[in-house]
Amino acid sequence: MIRIAVANQKGGVGKTTTAINVATAIAATGRRVLIVDLDPQGNSSTGVGVDQNTRQRTSYDVLIGACSAADAVVPTAIPRLSLIASTVDLSGAEVELVEMEGRIHRLDTALQAPAMQAYDYIIIDCPPSLGILTMNAMVAAQSLLVPLQCEFFALEGLSQLLNTVERVRAGYNQRLNIVGVVLTMYDKRNRLSEQVAADVRAVLGKIVFETIIPRNVRLSEAPSHGLPALVYDHRCAGSEAYIDLSRELLGRTEPHARAA
Repeated sequence: MIRIAVANQKGGVGKTTTAINVATAIAATGRRVLIVDLDPQGNSSTGVGVDQNTRQRTSYDVLIGACSAADAVVPTAIPRLSLIASTVDLSGAEVELVEMEGRIHRLDTALQAPAMQAYDYIIIDCPPSLGILTMNAMVAAQSLLVPLQCEFFALEGLSQLLNTVERVRAGYNQRLNIVGVVLTMYDKRNRLSEQVAADVRAVLGKIVFETIIPRNVRLSEAPSHGLPALVYDHRCAGSEAYIDLSRELLGRTEPHARAA
């Protein structure tokens, strides 16, 4: 089982869009995939069509120990893709977990249960912060996927994220690595996007994925229909980019894998 946290403390960079579309693309290759929605906004849950009224057991319940991870899993309409949903209740976990034993290991412990070994990939969608929820994700994950928006302040705050990764690696999870940085919201008509992409590659080198995710209206429309873009319009530029990104990701996490 490969666990990947999708994280960046900056909001609006495409974390959820990346999480649900990468998960969908990997599931399309025949692998069993689970999304863990660890954001109180619950956008990943909405984005794969799981209605608020059906979210009876959630990631909040898993973290506080009210149910097992397996009991919180719900199917989605996408073959081989399942979900542990989120609701606004999760915002309270930031406070409640402070008093709990092993507060940053709770997700890791829950995902180690034998029933969870049925999944080939677990994709954890993190909130836009470096708080206790994101720390839980980093402790539970083997790899970190970082979406980075092609804008002027793209690298601002990245050093803080990298420092947090180093602290987690040193103190809690030695196996944690950054599997890659993906450039998102690239506008080929805007010279700034091109310059930012070049600057990011100059600073970070090969850690940056070759695939760039463009600004694409179909990517923005898809969540309102409760669908990943790959299902909503698999031929749009955004969907094609996420398919390419998923191939790269499989190549980095499974060196001998062949993406279907």
